[in-house]
Amino acid sequence: MTGKELIDAYRPYPATWDEMCDGQHIRKQYSRVFEAIRQMTTEQLQQKEKLANELFMNQGITFTVYSDEAGIEKIFPFDIIPRILTSQEWDHIQTGITQRLKALNLFLRDIYHEQQILKDGIIPAELIASCPQFTREVVGIRVPHDLYVHISGIDLIRGEDGTFYILEDNLRTPSGVSYMLENREVSKRIFPGMLTASKARMINNYPLLLHDILSSMAPQQLSNPTVVLLTPGVYNSAYFEHSFLARQMGIPLVEGRDLLVDNHKVYMKTTAGLQQVHVIYRRLDDDYLDPLVFRANSVLGVSGLLSAYRKGNVAIVNAVGNGVADDKAVYAYVPAMIKYYLNEDIILPNVPTYGMENVEERKHVFENINRMVIKRTNQSGGYGMIMGNSASERELEEVQKAILENPRDFIAQPIIKLSTVPCIVDGKLQARHVDLRPYALCGPNGIKIVPGGLTRVALREGSLVVNSSQGGGSKDTWVVDL
Repeated sequence: MTGKELIDAYRPYPATWDEMCDGQHIRKQYSRVFEAIRQMTTEQLQQKEKLANELFMNQGITFTVYSDEAGIEKIFPFDIIPRILTSQEWDHIQTGITQRLKALNLFLRDIYHEQQILKDGIIPAELIASCPQFTREVVGIRVPHDLYVHISGIDLIRGEDGTFYILEDNLRTPSGVSYMLENREVSKRIFPGMLTASKARMINNYPLLLHDILSSMAPQQLSNPTVVLLTPGVYNSAYFEHSFLARQMGIPLVEGRDLLVDNHKVYMKTTAGLQQVHVIYRRLDDDYLDPLVFRANSVLGVSGLLSAYRKGNVAIVNAVGNGVADDKAVYAYVPAMIKYYLNEDIILPNVPTYGMENVEERKHVFENINRMVIKRTNQSGGYGMIMGNSASERELEEVQKAILENPRDFIAQPIIKLSTVPCIVDGKLQARHVDLRPYALCGPNGIKIVPGGLTRVALREGSLVVNSSQGGGSKDTWVVDL
């Protein structure tokens, strides 16, 4: 089969926004890719697929599926056909994410200090009080530049009419940026001419931007602060990313046992003696950071770390306690936060969200449960999620029972058909659903977002679950100037 025959046989899903096809027409941003594929044979495309897999294998680009009984590390599935956005689409996304992060940063500062948004009744106080991620231990702690969210991965989806929606805010230890960067490197190898001809914007400055922002967080505004990346260790599912980013930035990759606190200052053990650490980019959850404050049995953290943080002698990136802002029940109030703090209407809308503590909303969800996705408010990675249109009767009964027992632990959203992109599956070009996770960096000089992000693909036919932990893959994301 030729590339032309592959494209001619491509069939988007009905009543779904397809990123490449608008009815019978190819969208302008895909025209160069479309022409390049038309001129290839199936064998040439399969060779490029094989080369991409070999490049990922040689780089050791893996992740762990915890639901697998063996906890097996897997090569991250990569589809070679890029997902392409126009510069106009990107400008809209970038403006919307910037607005959202400004409001979320103000919310975190407020919620750990004056709590004015609760006093004014914009967000119910009991919603925050009942949030497991609201960290009372950091109330009143001043952080450098009043910045809480330095690194974020904001998940977007595109609905049936082409509208972009924010699906989720990841403000604690968002992962996946290494896949975004490696996807681009692989694209350069397999489609060098196409990438250049399409005028795709570059993303390879992300590690430099990240290092600059980490350095700018140093409490004493030092010209050459010591910055480290704190990892839980080699058994963590994202360890590849931790080592990759530390190497790209040229900073030490450390575990908790490599650090100690003395006189409220953090030091790194080196062959030349102790060296003071000023900024910690932590890829460790709050609960494990300091056994003197959080989990007493944690061997991953550093005893006394929070005392050094409270004294202002070390910056922790992202800030401790950010989980309160990406709780899925709090997510429903982000449009209200934007209005409250910025006096603006939301640019990128939320997906309609029903809180299960509200009797009327719960009744509506139960009556329409086959058209809903039910999510646990404090789980991520696609875990704790029930798709009403594919769940069994027993699963639906069990989740309704669980909701009635603990309504605060759940939200519901209408199932939205995510947009699709062409993917090479079993030697054919087939439509698959995707989302998008752009990575934003917030520093004292503003918010920077590299153009694109990680496009995650639901590789199973018809599936709407894109998480790698649930069998998803990824694509390179191009932002092109037409």
